Amino acid sequence: MRSILRTDPIARDVAALCAAAMVVGLSFGAIASAAGVPLSKIIAMNALVYAGGAQFLAVGLVGAGATAAAIVLAGLLLNARHLPFGLAIGNEVLGRRRILGSHLMTDESVAFALAQDDPARRRRAYWLTGISLYLTWNVSAAVGAIAGSALGDPDVFGIDAAFPAALLALTLPSLKERAAVRVAVAGAALALAATPLLPAGLPVLVALLALPLASTKLARNK
Repeated sequence: MRSILRTDPIARDVAALCAAAMVVGLSFGAIASAAGVPLSKIIAMNALVYAGGAQFLAVGLVGAGATAAAIVLAGLLLNARHLPFGLAIGNEVLGRRRILGSHLMTDESVAFALAQDDPARRRRAYWLTGISLYLTWNVSAAVGAIAGSALGDPDVFGIDAAFPAALLALTLPSLKERAAVRVAVAGAALALAATPLLPAGLPVLVALLALPLASTKLARNK
């Protein structure tokens, strides 16, 4: 196993990514369990929904007493980015296994695939990342849910900070352009301003209003 990781950069990067995903999965399981979500529903959500950010959002909205329609709408808006993702990888990566490939689609699997120049390596990177993250997420979230029921409030142990910390780590490499920094700062300001006024999870969606700043910058550069 170690020799494979040393000689295969894709496998090495995926292994490192899975290590980070494990921490996030444990965090989600513990938070969902502390919010009162039954273990059976946590496992079903992991297997059938498999959308980390949307799952965190759903648990937050459930805790805030949101309706099912609001939770579904919020999840759809949050995962709307998967539409251009699907167009970016298309049949070249998914081939005849589009349904399964779409279910395994994450930001990381698409990013790893598009980073490869060779079509064969692109397919391998996508499927290796997608399958590895899916298994890691399901196992770690289930373990986190079981442990969370015994730990009690996850805030006491700082587990709730794992997910935002992981998102920050994923975001930092993209903050090299001024437009990206502008959008990030504006989105954070909007989310903070909306936090006292809206139920948990919805301020994140309000932050999306900062996205036109990026398109305005691109239009000026043309």
